[in-house]
Amino acid sequence: MNLSYWEQKTWLSNIEFAVIGSGIVGLTCALQLRKKYPHAKIVVFEKGMLPSGASTKNAGFACFGSLSEILEDLKTHSQDEVVSLVEQRKNGLNQLRELLGEDALNYKPYGGYELFTHNEKETYQQSLANIEYINNLLRPIFKDDVFSKTKNNFRFKNIESSLIFNRFEGQIDTGKMMLALLSLVNKNNIIVLNNAQVTSVLDTKNKVVFQLNNLIESSASKVFIATNGFAKQFINYDVKPARAQVLITKSIPNLHIKGTFHIDKGYYYFRNIANRILLGGGRNLDFKTEETTKQGLTPLVQDKLKTLLQTVLLPDTPFEIDMRWSGIMGVGKTKNPILKPLSENVFCGVRLGGMGVAIGTHTGKELANIL
Repeated sequence: MNLSYWEQKTWLSNIEFAVIGSGIVGLTCALQLRKKYPHAKIVVFEKGMLPSGASTKNAGFACFGSLSEILEDLKTHSQDEVVSLVEQRKNGLNQLRELLGEDALNYKPYGGYELFTHNEKETYQQSLANIEYINNLLRPIFKDDVFSKTKNNFRFKNIESSLIFNRFEGQIDTGKMMLALLSLVNKNNIIVLNNAQVTSVLDTKNKVVFQLNNLIESSASKVFIATNGFAKQFINYDVKPARAQVLITKSIPNLHIKGTFHIDKGYYYFRNIANRILLGGGRNLDFKTEETTKQGLTPLVQDKLKTLLQTVLLPDTPFEIDMRWSGIMGVGKTKNPILKPLSENVFCGVRLGGMGVAIGTHTGKELANIL
Protein backbone atom coordinates (compact mmCIF):
# COMPACT_ATOMS: atom_id res chain seq x y z
CA MET A 1 0.00 0.00 0.00
CA ASN A 2 1.51 3.33 -1.08
CA LEU A 3 0.65 6.41 0.93
CA SER A 4 0.60 9.88 -0.56
CA TYR A 5 2.76 12.66 0.77
CA TRP A 6 -0.35 14.22 2.32
CA GLU A 7 -1.46 11.03 4.06
CA GLN A 8 1.97 10.37 5.51
CA LYS A 9 2.51 13.97 6.63
CA THR A 10 -0.97 14.55 8.10
CA TRP A 11 -1.70 11.29 9.86
CA LEU A 12 1.43 9.20 10.31
CA SER A 13 4.35 11.58 10.83
CA ASN A 14 5.69 13.17 14.01
CA ILE A 15 3.36 11.23 16.32
CA GLU A 16 4.20 11.87 19.94
CA PHE A 17 1.66 9.52 21.51
CA ALA A 18 0.14 6.51 19.74
CA VAL A 19 -2.71 4.69 21.49
CA ILE A 20 -3.62 1.19 20.31
CA GLY A 21 -7.34 0.51 20.78
CA SER A 22 -10.26 2.94 20.61
CA GLY A 23 -12.40 1.48 23.38
CA ILE A 24 -13.12 3.15 26.71
CA VAL A 25 -9.55 2.69 27.98
CA GLY A 26 -7.87 3.89 24.79
CA LEU A 27 -10.02 6.99 24.35
CA THR A 28 -9.84 8.06 28.00
CA CYS A 29 -6.09 7.49 27.91
CA ALA A 30 -5.87 9.81 24.87
CA LEU A 31 -8.02 12.45 26.61
CA GLN A 32 -5.86 12.33 29.72
CA LEU A 33 -2.73 12.69 27.58
CA ARG A 34 -4.30 15.74 25.93
CA LYS A 35 -4.84 17.33 29.37
CA LYS A 36 -1.20 16.78 30.25
CA TYR A 37 0.22 17.66 26.83
CA PRO A 38 -2.05 20.26 25.15
CA HIS A 39 -0.01 20.55 21.94
CA ALA A 40 1.10 16.95 21.40
CA LYS A 41 0.12 14.96 18.31
CA ILE A 42 -1.98 12.04 19.56
CA VAL A 43 -3.23 9.29 17.26
CA VAL A 44 -5.50 6.40 18.26
CA PHE A 45 -5.28 3.26 16.10
CA GLU A 46 -8.28 0.96 15.91
CA LYS A 47 -8.24 -2.29 13.95
CA GLY A 48 -12.00 -2.35 13.33
CA MET A 49 -14.58 -0.11 11.75
CA LEU A 50 -15.80 0.33 15.35
CA PRO A 51 -14.02 -0.61 18.61
CA SER A 52 -13.45 -4.32 18.17
CA GLY A 53 -13.43 -5.65 21.74
CA ALA A 54 -16.29 -5.08 24.15
CA SER A 55 -16.71 -1.30 24.43
CA THR A 56 -19.47 -1.16 21.79
CA LYS A 57 -20.70 -4.70 22.40
CA ASN A 58 -21.31 -4.83 26.16
CA ALA A 59 -24.65 -5.01 27.94
CA GLY A 60 -24.58 -1.45 29.30
CA PHE A 61 -24.38 -2.28 33.01
CA ALA A 62 -23.19 0.43 35.40
CA CYS A 63 -22.28 -2.17 38.01
CA PHE A 64 -19.41 -3.21 40.28
CA GLY A 65 -20.22 -6.87 41.01
CA SER A 66 -23.15 -8.88 42.35
CA LEU A 67 -23.13 -10.18 45.92
CA SER A 68 -22.32 -13.78 44.94
CA GLU A 69 -19.60 -12.58 42.54
CA ILE A 70 -17.95 -10.57 45.31
CA LEU A 71 -18.12 -13.60 47.61
CA GLU A 72 -16.55 -15.71 44.86
CA ASP A 73 -13.76 -13.17 44.40
CA LEU A 74 -12.96 -13.43 48.11
CA LYS A 75 -11.90 -17.04 47.47
CA THR A 76 -9.06 -15.96 45.17
CA HIS A 77 -8.31 -12.40 46.34
CA SER A 78 -7.62 -10.93 49.74
CA GLN A 79 -10.32 -8.93 51.48
CA ASP A 80 -8.36 -5.71 50.88
CA GLU A 81 -7.98 -6.55 47.18
CA VAL A 82 -11.71 -7.14 46.74
CA VAL A 83 -12.61 -3.90 48.51
CA SER A 84 -10.05 -2.05 46.38
CA LEU A 85 -11.51 -3.54 43.18
CA VAL A 86 -15.03 -2.45 44.12
CA GLU A 87 -13.76 1.02 44.99
CA GLN A 88 -11.94 1.30 41.64
CA ARG A 89 -15.12 0.30 39.83
CA LYS A 90 -17.24 2.81 41.73
CA ASN A 91 -14.71 5.57 41.13
CA GLY A 92 -14.46 4.60 37.46
CA LEU A 93 -18.23 4.84 37.02
CA ASN A 94 -18.24 8.23 38.74
CA GLN A 95 -15.42 9.42 36.48
CA LEU A 96 -17.33 8.22 33.40
CA ARG A 97 -20.46 10.07 34.49
CA GLU A 98 -18.46 13.22 35.24
CA LEU A 99 -16.59 13.04 31.92
CA LEU A 100 -19.63 12.60 29.65
CA GLY A 101 -22.63 13.54 31.78
CA GLU A 102 -25.60 11.33 32.60
CA ASP A 103 -27.61 12.52 29.58
CA ALA A 104 -24.89 11.38 27.16
CA LEU A 105 -24.86 8.00 28.88
CA ASN A 106 -28.66 7.81 29.08
CA TYR A 107 -28.01 6.74 32.66
CA LYS A 108 -30.96 5.05 34.41
CA PRO A 109 -30.60 4.45 38.19
CA TYR A 110 -33.07 1.56 38.28
CA GLY A 111 -30.96 -0.52 40.67
CA GLY A 112 -29.66 -4.04 40.21
CA TYR A 113 -30.94 -7.45 41.26
CA GLU A 114 -29.48 -10.91 41.70
CA LEU A 115 -31.68 -13.97 41.29
CA PHE A 116 -30.85 -17.59 41.98
CA THR A 117 -32.15 -20.60 40.06
CA HIS A 118 -33.05 -23.78 41.93
CA ASN A 119 -29.64 -25.18 40.92
CA GLU A 120 -27.99 -22.49 43.04
CA LYS A 121 -29.51 -23.27 46.44
CA GLU A 122 -26.14 -23.35 48.21
CA THR A 123 -25.01 -20.07 46.60
CA TYR A 124 -28.38 -18.55 47.49
CA GLN A 125 -28.09 -19.49 51.17
CA GLN A 126 -24.48 -18.32 51.36
CA SER A 127 -25.37 -15.01 49.75
CA LEU A 128 -28.26 -14.34 52.13
CA ALA A 129 -26.07 -15.27 55.10
CA ASN A 130 -23.33 -12.86 54.02
CA ILE A 131 -25.34 -9.71 53.19
CA GLU A 132 -24.39 -8.01 56.44
CA TYR A 133 -20.74 -9.05 56.16
CA ILE A 134 -20.35 -7.63 52.63
CA ASN A 135 -22.32 -4.49 53.51
CA ASN A 136 -19.92 -3.87 56.39
CA LEU A 137 -16.95 -4.34 54.05
CA LEU A 138 -18.31 -1.87 51.48
CA ARG A 139 -19.83 0.71 53.82
CA PRO A 140 -16.68 2.88 53.88
CA ILE A 141 -16.98 3.19 50.08
CA PHE A 142 -20.73 3.76 49.72
CA LYS A 143 -21.49 5.26 53.16
CA ASP A 144 -24.56 3.02 53.35
CA ASP A 145 -25.70 -0.58 52.95
CA VAL A 146 -25.36 -1.81 49.36
CA PHE A 147 -27.26 -5.12 49.34
CA SER A 148 -30.66 -6.06 50.73
CA LYS A 149 -33.17 -8.90 50.33
CA THR A 150 -36.29 -8.18 48.29
CA LYS A 151 -39.32 -9.96 46.84
CA ASN A 152 -39.63 -11.41 43.37
CA ASN A 153 -41.93 -8.75 41.91
CA PHE A 154 -40.96 -9.49 38.30
CA ARG A 155 -42.86 -12.79 37.95
CA PHE A 156 -39.67 -14.79 37.37
CA LYS A 157 -40.16 -18.54 37.70
CA ASN A 158 -38.00 -21.49 38.74
CA ILE A 159 -35.91 -19.38 41.09
CA GLU A 160 -35.44 -19.13 44.84
CA SER A 161 -38.02 -17.04 46.68
CA SER A 162 -36.02 -13.84 47.28
CA LEU A 163 -33.87 -11.58 45.15
CA ILE A 164 -30.92 -9.50 46.35
CA PHE A 165 -31.21 -5.81 45.53
CA ASN A 166 -28.37 -3.32 44.94
CA ARG A 167 -29.67 0.24 44.87
CA PHE A 168 -26.38 1.69 43.57
CA GLU A 169 -26.50 -0.10 40.19
CA GLY A 170 -27.76 1.43 36.94
CA GLN A 171 -28.04 1.14 33.16
CA ILE A 172 -26.32 3.07 30.40
CA ASP A 173 -26.66 3.25 26.62
CA THR A 174 -23.40 1.77 25.31
CA GLY A 175 -23.75 3.30 21.84
CA LYS A 176 -24.43 6.81 23.14
CA MET A 177 -21.52 6.47 25.57
CA MET A 178 -19.01 5.61 22.84
CA LEU A 179 -20.39 8.23 20.46
CA ALA A 180 -19.98 10.86 23.18
CA LEU A 181 -16.42 9.68 23.92
CA LEU A 182 -15.48 9.82 20.24
CA SER A 183 -17.02 13.27 19.92
CA LEU A 184 -15.01 14.49 22.92
CA VAL A 185 -11.82 13.02 21.47
CA ASN A 186 -12.48 14.78 18.17
CA LYS A 187 -13.08 18.11 19.93
CA ASN A 188 -9.71 17.70 21.64
CA ASN A 189 -7.87 17.39 18.31
CA ILE A 190 -7.06 13.72 18.76
CA ILE A 191 -6.90 11.67 15.55
CA VAL A 192 -8.67 8.29 15.45
CA LEU A 193 -7.77 5.96 12.57
CA ASN A 194 -10.11 3.01 12.00
CA ASN A 195 -9.31 -0.18 10.08
CA ALA A 196 -5.71 0.43 11.17
CA GLN A 197 -4.50 -2.70 12.96
CA VAL A 198 -1.16 -2.40 14.70
CA THR A 199 0.51 -5.75 13.98
CA SER A 200 3.92 -5.23 15.60
CA VAL A 201 5.58 -2.86 18.07
CA LEU A 202 9.34 -2.35 18.55
CA ASP A 203 10.88 0.05 21.06
CA THR A 204 14.21 1.23 19.62
CA LYS A 205 14.85 3.52 22.63
CA ASN A 206 14.79 6.65 20.46
CA LYS A 207 11.27 5.91 19.22
CA VAL A 208 8.72 3.11 18.93
CA VAL A 209 8.36 1.65 15.45
CA PHE A 210 5.12 -0.14 14.60
CA GLN A 211 3.46 -1.67 11.59
CA LEU A 212 -0.12 -1.13 10.45
CA ASN A 213 -1.99 -3.97 8.72
CA ASN A 214 1.43 -5.60 8.03
CA LEU A 215 1.88 -3.02 5.26
CA ILE A 216 2.68 0.43 6.60
CA GLU A 217 5.47 1.40 8.98
CA SER A 218 5.08 4.33 11.33
CA SER A 219 6.55 5.47 14.64
CA ALA A 220 5.79 7.44 17.78
CA SER A 221 7.69 8.73 20.77
CA LYS A 222 5.47 6.73 23.15
CA VAL A 223 2.94 3.93 22.61
CA PHE A 224 0.04 2.97 24.91
CA ILE A 225 -1.55 -0.46 24.49
CA ALA A 226 -5.26 -0.54 25.39
CA THR A 227 -6.47 -3.65 23.60
CA ASN A 228 -7.69 -5.60 26.67
CA GLY A 229 -8.61 -9.13 25.52
CA PHE A 230 -6.48 -8.78 22.37
CA ALA A 231 -3.34 -7.82 24.30
CA LYS A 232 -1.58 -11.19 24.19
CA GLN A 233 0.13 -10.38 20.89
CA PHE A 234 1.92 -7.48 22.58
CA ILE A 235 2.53 -8.57 26.17
CA ASN A 236 3.71 -11.65 28.01
CA TYR A 237 1.50 -11.34 31.08
CA ASP A 238 -1.53 -13.17 32.45
CA VAL A 239 -4.30 -11.91 30.19
CA LYS A 240 -6.48 -14.02 27.93
CA PRO A 241 -9.56 -13.32 25.81
CA ALA A 242 -13.02 -14.19 27.05
CA ARG A 243 -15.88 -14.08 24.56
CA ALA A 244 -19.28 -12.96 25.82
CA GLN A 245 -22.33 -13.88 23.74
CA VAL A 246 -25.42 -11.69 23.84
CA LEU A 247 -28.93 -11.61 22.40
CA ILE A 248 -31.77 -9.11 22.44
CA THR A 249 -35.49 -9.70 21.94
CA LYS A 250 -37.89 -7.75 19.81
CA SER A 251 -40.19 -5.34 21.64
CA ILE A 252 -42.45 -7.03 24.19
CA PRO A 253 -45.74 -5.23 24.94
CA ASN A 254 -46.20 -4.24 28.61
CA LEU A 255 -42.83 -5.64 29.64
CA HIS A 256 -42.81 -5.92 33.43
CA ILE A 257 -39.00 -6.07 33.90
CA LYS A 258 -36.93 -2.97 34.66
CA GLY A 259 -33.37 -2.89 35.99
CA THR A 260 -30.13 -4.83 35.68
CA PHE A 261 -30.03 -8.47 36.75
CA HIS A 262 -27.36 -11.08 37.54
CA ILE A 263 -27.53 -14.89 37.68
CA ASP A 264 -24.94 -17.52 38.62
CA LYS A 265 -22.19 -15.33 40.14
CA GLY A 266 -22.41 -12.88 37.26
CA TYR A 267 -21.93 -15.44 34.48
CA TYR A 268 -25.39 -14.51 33.17
CA TYR A 269 -26.82 -11.01 33.07
CA PHE A 270 -29.88 -9.33 31.61
CA ARG A 271 -31.68 -6.01 31.55
CA ASN A 272 -34.50 -4.21 29.86
CA ILE A 273 -33.83 -1.80 27.00
CA ALA A 274 -37.17 0.00 26.80
CA ASN A 275 -39.51 -2.96 26.14
CA ARG A 276 -36.84 -5.41 25.05
CA ILE A 277 -34.75 -7.87 27.06
CA LEU A 278 -31.00 -8.04 26.51
CA LEU A 279 -29.48 -11.26 27.87
CA GLY A 280 -25.86 -12.38 27.79
CA GLY A 281 -23.33 -14.72 29.33
CA GLY A 282 -22.79 -18.46 29.42
CA ARG A 283 -19.05 -18.66 28.83
CA ASN A 284 -18.84 -20.85 31.96
CA LEU A 285 -20.56 -23.59 29.93
CA ASP A 286 -17.34 -24.02 27.91
CA PHE A 287 -14.48 -21.80 29.09
CA LYS A 288 -12.01 -23.21 26.56
CA THR A 289 -14.12 -22.50 23.49
CA GLU A 290 -14.96 -19.02 24.72
CA GLU A 291 -11.26 -18.24 25.30
CA THR A 292 -10.99 -16.75 21.82
CA THR A 293 -10.52 -13.43 20.03
CA LYS A 294 -12.92 -14.52 17.29
CA GLN A 295 -16.36 -12.96 17.17
CA GLY A 296 -19.01 -15.63 16.87
CA LEU A 297 -21.85 -17.60 18.42
CA THR A 298 -22.23 -21.20 19.56
CA PRO A 299 -25.40 -23.31 19.79
CA LEU A 300 -24.44 -24.39 23.34
CA VAL A 301 -24.51 -20.85 24.72
CA GLN A 302 -27.33 -19.51 22.56
CA ASP A 303 -29.61 -22.44 23.43
CA LYS A 304 -28.94 -21.86 27.14
CA LEU A 305 -29.77 -18.17 26.83
CA LYS A 306 -33.02 -18.96 25.04
CA THR A 307 -33.89 -21.57 27.70
CA LEU A 308 -33.37 -18.97 30.44
CA LEU A 309 -35.76 -16.64 28.65
CA GLN A 310 -38.37 -19.38 28.28
CA THR A 311 -38.19 -20.90 31.76
CA VAL A 312 -37.07 -18.10 34.10
CA LEU A 313 -37.30 -14.57 32.69
CA LEU A 314 -40.36 -14.70 30.42
CA PRO A 315 -42.05 -18.03 31.17
CA ASP A 316 -45.56 -16.79 30.37
CA THR A 317 -44.70 -14.19 27.74
CA PRO A 318 -44.28 -14.80 23.99
CA PHE A 319 -41.08 -13.29 22.60
CA GLU A 320 -38.94 -13.25 19.47
CA ILE A 321 -35.17 -12.86 19.34
CA ASP A 322 -34.14 -9.90 17.20
CA MET A 323 -30.31 -9.85 17.24
CA ARG A 324 -27.32 -11.82 18.55
CA TRP A 325 -23.67 -10.78 18.87
CA SER A 326 -20.51 -11.29 20.89
CA GLY A 327 -17.76 -9.17 22.44
CA ILE A 328 -14.25 -9.96 23.64
CA MET A 329 -13.25 -9.22 27.25
CA GLY A 330 -9.82 -9.59 28.89
CA VAL A 331 -9.48 -11.78 31.98
CA GLY A 332 -6.80 -13.50 34.05
CA LYS A 333 -6.15 -15.30 37.32
CA THR A 334 -6.69 -12.03 39.16
CA LYS A 335 -9.16 -9.26 38.42
CA ASN A 336 -6.64 -6.48 39.00
CA PRO A 337 -5.90 -4.64 35.72
CA ILE A 338 -2.39 -4.80 34.29
CA LEU A 339 -1.09 -1.22 34.34
CA LYS A 340 2.64 -1.02 33.73
CA PRO A 341 5.45 0.00 31.39
CA LEU A 342 6.55 -2.76 29.03
CA SER A 343 9.71 -0.91 28.04
CA GLU A 344 11.07 2.62 28.21
CA ASN A 345 8.51 3.95 25.72
CA VAL A 346 5.70 1.36 25.64
CA PHE A 347 2.96 1.10 28.29
CA CYS A 348 -0.13 -1.08 28.73
CA GLY A 349 -3.51 -0.91 30.47
CA VAL A 350 -5.35 -4.20 29.93
CA ARG A 351 -7.20 -7.08 31.66
CA LEU A 352 -10.36 -5.38 32.90
CA GLY A 353 -11.91 -8.64 34.12
CA GLY A 354 -15.32 -8.14 32.50
CA MET A 355 -15.78 -4.77 34.22
CA GLY A 356 -14.74 -2.49 31.36
CA VAL A 357 -17.63 -0.05 31.69
CA ALA A 358 -16.98 0.38 35.41
CA ILE A 359 -13.20 0.44 35.43
CA GLY A 360 -12.34 1.56 31.89
CA THR A 361 -12.26 5.31 32.50
CA HIS A 362 -10.14 4.93 35.63
CA THR A 363 -7.78 2.53 33.85
CA GLY A 364 -7.41 4.83 30.83
CA LYS A 365 -6.48 7.77 33.01
CA GLU A 366 -4.03 5.71 35.02
CA LEU A 367 -2.46 4.39 31.81
CA ALA A 368 -1.75 7.95 30.67
CA ASN A 369 -0.46 8.86 34.11
CA ILE A 370 2.19 6.12 34.04
CA LEU A 371 4.14 8.49 31.82
